[in-house]
Amino acid sequence: NLIYCIIYTLFFYGLGYPLILNSTSAEIVDRIVAVVNDDVITLTELNSSFKPYAEKIRSLGYPREKEQQLFFKVRKEILDHLIDQKIEDQEIKRSKVEISEEQIDRTIERIKETNFLTDEQLRAGIAKEGMTMEEYREKIKNQILRERLVNLKVKSKIVITKEDIKAYYEKHIDEYVGKPKYHLRNIILKVPLFTDDTKKLEIKTKMDEILEKLKSGESFEALAAKYSESPAASDGGDLGEFEFDSLSPQLQKAIEKLKPGEFTPVLDTDLGYQILFLENIVSDEGKTLEEVTPEIESKLYNETIDKKYGAWIGELRKQSVIKIIQ
Repeated sequence: NLIYCIIYTLFFYGLGYPLILNSTSAEIVDRIVAVVNDDVITLTELNSSFKPYAEKIRSLGYPREKEQQLFFKVRKEILDHLIDQKIEDQEIKRSKVEISEEQIDRTIERIKETNFLTDEQLRAGIAKEGMTMEEYREKIKNQILRERLVNLKVKSKIVITKEDIKAYYEKHIDEYVGKPKYHLRNIILKVPLFTDDTKKLEIKTKMDEILEKLKSGESFEALAAKYSESPAASDGGDLGEFEFDSLSPQLQKAIEKLKPGEFTPVLDTDLGYQILFLENIVSDEGKTLEEVTPEIESKLYNETIDKKYGAWIGELRKQSVIKIIQ
């Protein structure tokens, strides 16, 4: 094992930040990449956090220039995250947020239960990640402490009022007001790609004959079952229900003035010649404010957490002395 010591008489790039050396050979084995108040982030810490992301980026097979751009971007984001963690850890000490060993034990037990793991399987997984059980416990401890800090400083101060919920509902009323659905059937004769004009005219003529049968009062379902080349033919051409906005502009224009029981003329579509039949228009009453209150409250709460946390950590950053060393 290497024996580390910090030599304070040597300074990194003349900035007053020490290099971490092997005391037996004076070989540089680590260096400081950021200083956050009284704490430091080492290159080893950064590389350890960056490693799984680097492997993922390499697996994507990007050109080298693109790969290097992603490396730089993700590495910077990870360093920013590590800085935020250092600030949170310092705030944990100032706020005297604590956790017992028993609470860590209970959390680990919940992790095993949730993932259906035995103690041996968990330990094997931890070892595969290159951690000891003590290091894993420390990781869990830090996660819980940071979560408690955020609960104390951010989440506990969030209040979603009835007025907030009502305002959101009214602003996004289109999401909750029911939209009518059009129950459609079709008859389709496909026109294969590269079909010559003579064959296409032959298909169109056959479709016109079907249209005449419909006009004379024959059953749409029966004609669909007999002639249609759709997978839904055996069900009388039943396509199901559609919101108007989900249909193509061509089909919207074709059915917008139809009444239930009416059908379109022959349509020349990308799929072939079609006739659409409007079976019914199904009304959807939508959802009331009372019905969607829990959903909106949860959505607003989560959105507010992100905003409040960003503002809180941003303010702590302003109050901190942060030095990034390239």
